[in-house]
Amino acid sequence: MPPSAGFVGNAPDSSLHADGKFQWSQQQEPHANRRNTILADYPEIKKLMGPCWMTKWAVLLTVGIQATMAYNVRNLTWPYWLFFTYFISGTLNHMMTLAIHEMSHNLGFKTRWMNRALAITANLCMGIPAAVSFKRYHLEHHRYQGEDHIDVDVPTSIEGVLFKSRPGKALWLLLQPAFYSLRPLITNPKAPGKWEYINIAVIVMSDALVYHFCGLNGLLYLVLGTLLGMGIHPVAGHFVAEHYVLMPGFETVSYYGPLNWVTFNVGYHNEHHDFPSIPGSRLHKVREIAPEYYDVLPQYGSWSQVLFEYVSRSDITPYSRVKRVTMSKNEREQIQVREMKAHLAS
Repeated sequence: MPPSAGFVGNAPDSSLHADGKFQWSQQQEPHANRRNTILADYPEIKKLMGPCWMTKWAVLLTVGIQATMAYNVRNLTWPYWLFFTYFISGTLNHMMTLAIHEMSHNLGFKTRWMNRALAITANLCMGIPAAVSFKRYHLEHHRYQGEDHIDVDVPTSIEGVLFKSRPGKALWLLLQPAFYSLRPLITNPKAPGKWEYINIAVIVMSDALVYHFCGLNGLLYLVLGTLLGMGIHPVAGHFVAEHYVLMPGFETVSYYGPLNWVTFNVGYHNEHHDFPSIPGSRLHKVREIAPEYYDVLPQYGSWSQVLFEYVSRSDITPYSRVKRVTMSKNEREQIQVREMKAHLAS
């Protein structure tokens, strides 16, 4: 997977330097500049922005399939149950995490409250409340990619210390759901608002109904499907592929393979960060319109291969991320005040 020559609009970051742990950039988050440059050449890309009418139907269909599956696996013996939990529930519930990702950008409907309602609906079959909190952190990941103390997508130093061996990295991948849940509480804690409590209440009630009608097997089919699907699973390869620096100088890399069909095209990750207001269903058109900005960039052909390389390569660890410091402590605190105010008002 070597980088290509002749990069346009996103050359390798020559300012990167390692401190023995992370790679530090002296440049701003790269995608805002790329967005302005590409739009100057192709203003028609703006027509791709806005909600996708198909998203709500994909969510409702998937939630319906998962409810049916939870009922049908209630009496299965454990080998069959595990097969369906890993391959079916793991894939479909991971798809719903990425539906929540779409709604975090308001790409299901035009109104904020309908996107939030659809996100919580997608959250039903996951069995673990996540929809509301995810949006708060994910939008900051876009605005302040790699910013120290802000972007919780970047692992903590303790993760780099504890999980740098090959067995450690495999365990780290398996425990990804735990790190994604607990890391924000350490690096960038946020006080919950009413919508977090609504999200929790809805999922608890949903889980109780699943347990009543589908038993423990049905409930665990959903909950463990979520956890397994975010761990060592082919679709979970995007967690590493998106921003871990497996290709020197590049902190965002796209994947154009078939697993995009069940992940709302999240593999088009340079395109997504360049234009987060464009839904996954139309991201491929960005690349078609402006191929000189994307075809020359390095890309992945397999998320499973990314996971294998992450574990097997000694030069890749949880530290293999780009970080930057572009604001003062006071500026970071003001961001949090504004974010909390906006969240409580919504």
